[in-house]
Amino acid sequence: MMLQGLGNIFRVHELRKKILFTLGIIFVYRVGTHIPLPGINAQALAEIFKNLQGTTFGLFDVFTGGALSRAAVFAVGIMPYISASIILQLLTTTVPYLERLQKEGEHGRQKITQYTRYLTILVAAIQGTGVAIFLEQQTTQAGVPIVPNPGPMFMFTTIVSLIGGTMFLMWLGEQITERGIGNGISVIIFAGTLDSVPNEFLSTLQLLKAGTVSPIVFLFVLAFYVLVTAAVVAVTEAQRRIPIQYAKRIVGRKIYGGQSTYLPLTVNTAGVIPIIFAQSLLMFPSTIASLVNKTWMDFLSRWFSPVTATYNLLYALLIIFFGYYYTSVVMNPKDLADNLQRYSGFIPGVRPGPKTSEYIDRVMARILLPGTIFFAFIAIFPHYLMKWTNIRFYYGGTRLLIIVGVALEIMQQIEAHLIMRQYEGLLKKGRIRGWRG
Repeated sequence: MMLQGLGNIFRVHELRKKILFTLGIIFVYRVGTHIPLPGINAQALAEIFKNLQGTTFGLFDVFTGGALSRAAVFAVGIMPYISASIILQLLTTTVPYLERLQKEGEHGRQKITQYTRYLTILVAAIQGTGVAIFLEQQTTQAGVPIVPNPGPMFMFTTIVSLIGGTMFLMWLGEQITERGIGNGISVIIFAGTLDSVPNEFLSTLQLLKAGTVSPIVFLFVLAFYVLVTAAVVAVTEAQRRIPIQYAKRIVGRKIYGGQSTYLPLTVNTAGVIPIIFAQSLLMFPSTIASLVNKTWMDFLSRWFSPVTATYNLLYALLIIFFGYYYTSVVMNPKDLADNLQRYSGFIPGVRPGPKTSEYIDRVMARILLPGTIFFAFIAIFPHYLMKWTNIRFYYGGTRLLIIVGVALEIMQQIEAHLIMRQYEGLLKKGRIRGWRG
């Protein structure tokens, strides 16, 4: 039973220590999302952000755990680090120097990590400047400003505080990865996306009690989310297994190879990276429009508002595009074919070398298309469901994909610890594979 598996977690000293350490880091993160920046009028800020629900800033606030709406030191969150990591990962395929570093093993990875941190500071400084300008420009309907004393000193302290907050979050994420459970950055995003769920659920119950939402509609939406969650888990776990045969090799007096295995190609190799990257790109026009007081920029901002059909169409297309692009970066068919040939492996019925590369590329393209379309649908449709039913689960699709992906990854690591110490896994039937299979 799963309850027995959960009980086994606390019998393993190392696993119990890792989980408690991770929970402690999450607590520190949650405290940081409530520490305000200096020079902020909290009442005016709360009033303004009530009107920003459903806008680009409301969307960004989901990923910062509500820190942006509180103007906290974690207001830009961990997103600058994610953006820097994605940029460096994409550059490794085009910049020869970075490509060489990636192939140099541990030393090369350390150098790339160092460059990622430098780029994170730059991205955080740019986003911090945008946040500082945005806060200075905002006033309530009564004319009360968020920043009572704007100026160079406020700009400086805000930017430095936000950069420091991002770097501290990056360090917390690294500590979770090294000493806790799960990928640290993913766990921090996971904790941030859950911030407003209790309040949204309570507000929905209040609407139900007031009669604004009928019980039938509420049960329908609840059943829909259960089914969608099950579908996301199924698609995330789905694999296309390509059979691999290794030829026998004689090295000295020993015979190597001769066994059969398979190459697992997951439908969701890129995880939530395409969604995060697509949102980051679509946030750019609205962010620029909020900083530039021009009529045509206001028009552009309305076009790229999350409530418009234009935004959702572009969002879906970008998710599909980045799903293909990122997968081609992390799983290069040519490299896979070269590695198979190097170790005398081959796909039955397919010639080694370029033919194998073409075959793998063709299979990946076929399984990625329905996968990326499915995730684009999940990211967008809950917005329309919320609009039709008046039930307020903001950006439920994107949040759901993040929660399911990170939860599977954490469960995968917990199950690996349990099995390694001769306990049964969390599930008696099947195994948890997580994002990367």
